[in-house]
Amino acid sequence: MSQPVQTAVVTGASRGFGRAIAAALVAAGTNVVGVARGERDLHAVRDELGDAFTAVTADATDETTARTAIHRHRPGLLVLNAGATPHMAPVHEQTWETFSRNWDVDTRHAFTWTRAALREPLAPGSVVVLMSSGAALGGSPLSGGYAGAKAAIRYLRGYAADESERAGLGIRFVALLPQLTPAGGVGAVGVSGYAARQGLDRDTFVEGMEPVLTAEQVAKSVLEAVADSGPEYLVTAAGLRPVG
Repeated sequence: MSQPVQTAVVTGASRGFGRAIAAALVAAGTNVVGVARGERDLHAVRDELGDAFTAVTADATDETTARTAIHRHRPGLLVLNAGATPHMAPVHEQTWETFSRNWDVDTRHAFTWTRAALREPLAPGSVVVLMSSGAALGGSPLSGGYAGAKAAIRYLRGYAADESERAGLGIRFVALLPQLTPAGGVGAVGVSGYAARQGLDRDTFVEGMEPVLTAEQVAKSVLEAVADSGPEYLVTAAGLRPVG
């Protein structure tokens, strides 16, 4: 971003992609409000990034948290990254509770913040980045409803973009779809599950994925997507690739 926004809100900012995104934004000159449930991890990020990072310990699916953060901080950028670790098992070994876990967290939180962004609304020129997944394109048979939940986030982006245009709000909505990677908690669980399914040890499976996407590359992709004009991007170790 050649001209960084003054303030960004990043959900799921205490670890993994969210932590890396927060660090990249602070390095680019942006004040970051990080939202996460893990107080200890969140304050460790605060200690690392300094006064440019404000820690908000809260459940990102909570409507009041979303409304309050948007109204109080007036961010020019929202990065909706929070999500649950999927239960890794074949579909017949899932329960509805495990299968729907990512709908209740990932999709619900994306809906909650997107709705709040449109209703406040954010200022013209603001950007909302919704973190989906490459699984939304190809499926993920071992992770229950994860792929469907991430596909719903893609649809939500399109719906919100249409409403922003209809109302003349000038808010841009972008979806990023990172490929499978051992970086971060969700990816690490996924890699281990699919390695076991193929009868491989984890290191051998990861070698077959090279080049491996890193959290820092995901963070860089967020900044690049904000500076670009496209609606959706697959995020790989080679960089951004427009979807569609």
